Amino acid sequence: MSATIIQPRRQRLQRSELAVPATSERFFSRAAEGDADVVFLDLEDAVADRFKNEARRKAIEALQHIDWRNKAVAVRINGLDTPWALRDLIDVVSECPRLDMVLLPKAGTAFDVQFVEQVLVGIEREKGRDKQVGIEVLIETSQGVAHAEEIAASSSRLEAMIFGIGDYTVDMRTNDFVFGTPSARYAVLTAPDAQGVRQRHWNDQWHFALARIVNACRACGVRAIDGPFTDFGDSEGYRASAVRSASLGFEGKWAIHPSQIAIANEVYSPSPEQLDWVGKVLQTLEAAAAAGNGAVGEKGVLIDFAHAKLARSIQQRQAAIDAHMAGSR
Repeated sequence: MSATIIQPRRQRLQRSELAVPATSERFFSRAAEGDADVVFLDLEDAVADRFKNEARRKAIEALQHIDWRNKAVAVRINGLDTPWALRDLIDVVSECPRLDMVLLPKAGTAFDVQFVEQVLVGIEREKGRDKQVGIEVLIETSQGVAHAEEIAASSSRLEAMIFGIGDYTVDMRTNDFVFGTPSARYAVLTAPDAQGVRQRHWNDQWHFALARIVNACRACGVRAIDGPFTDFGDSEGYRASAVRSASLGFEGKWAIHPSQIAIANEVYSPSPEQLDWVGKVLQTLEAAAAAGNGAVGEKGVLIDFAHAKLARSIQQRQAAIDAHMAGSR
C-alpha cells in the first residue's frame, strides 16, 4: 500500500555510532562523555566466548549506573544462531530501562527482526515498560543484502539498518584484510593511449550493497547507517568512506575509535555551503511565488518546488542537530 509519502518511523540523530566492547569498563564513562550521537555496547564480535556472560553483566551495570546524557544507547546482542542471544535479549531489556535500541547482528530475513520484536513485546508486557525498545540491524551477509527490502519493511520497531562490511567481506570471500577500505584489485585498465600508456581506475566494490541498503531504508522510513572503517589510523580514508556513503543518502557511520567521531559528525551534518544554499533557494522561490511563478531560472539552473523540499529537509536536519547539541550541554 502506498500514499507516496514515507515518514521516518523514529526520529533519532545517528551521525556517529561508537562501538564499545562490553568487557572494556574503562571506556564506558569516556563514551558517555564523548560526542558520539549513539553508543552501542558490544556483546558479540568484540567479546571472546568465555567472557560472554560477564560482558552481559557489565553492559547491564553500565546501563543502570552510568549517566549517558542525551545519547541513544544500544546493546549489540549475539547472533540468533548462538547460545547467548536469547539471554542477552531477556536480561538486558528486562533490567535496563535506559536501553534505547537492541542491535541485531547478521539479520538475514524479515523473520529474524520479527522474532526479536516478539521477544521485546513479551518483556515489555511483563515489566510494564512504557518506553518501547527500538531495533537496529546489521546487514552483513549476502542473505541480508538479498533480503534488504523485506528486512526494512519487517517491523515498525526497526529504526536503522547498518552495513556490516566486516562479516560481509568474509561472506563474499573477497579476502580483503582491512575492512572498509577500497581494494586495488577491484579496478579496470583503460585502453592504451597514443604513447601506449594505460591508466588504472579503482572502482567501489561495495557500491551494490550500499545502494541496495540505502534504497530499502528510504522506501520504509528507516535510517541508513554506514559500517566500520577498521584502519582507524587513516582519518583521510575514513572521511572519504563517510563522504561516499553520505553522497548515497546514508545519514551516519560507525566509529570504532573515538578519533572517528568528529569526522562522522561533520560529514553527516549540513555544511555551511549547504545551509547558505538553503537560505538563497528559499528566498528565491519566495520571490518567484509572490510573482505567481512556481519555478525560476537562476544562473542557467532551474529552481522549483523540488528544491524547496530539499532545502526544508536540510533545515530540519540542522534543527535536529541544534536540538541535540543543546541537550548535550
